[in-house]
Amino acid sequence: MTATRNSGRTKSNDGTRQLLQWGGSVVASGIVATVLLETTLGGFTSTGAHTNGGWFALIVALMCIPFGSLLLSLGIAKWLRNRRLARQG
Repeated sequence: MTATRNSGRTKSNDGTRQLLQWGGSVVASGIVATVLLETTLGGFTSTGAHTNGGWFALIVALMCIPFGSLLLSLGIAKWLRNRRLARQG
């Protein structure tokens, strides 16, 4: 089984840019939801949010921040790998 290599060149369309863009967008959405929850939607306590909109913002924040962080970290890892491969080749 032979593996073909790029000989140090990286593809310009390998999805790194999209991972970085979407990961950043999703994390930013989660941060905006958190800020809105704390400032305009009544905040939250140990029992949960105070309003229906607060619950929605809490759910969005708890979904977006972890998932977006994973996307963003994968994009950063791919960007660093592509940079290392470009320097080697």
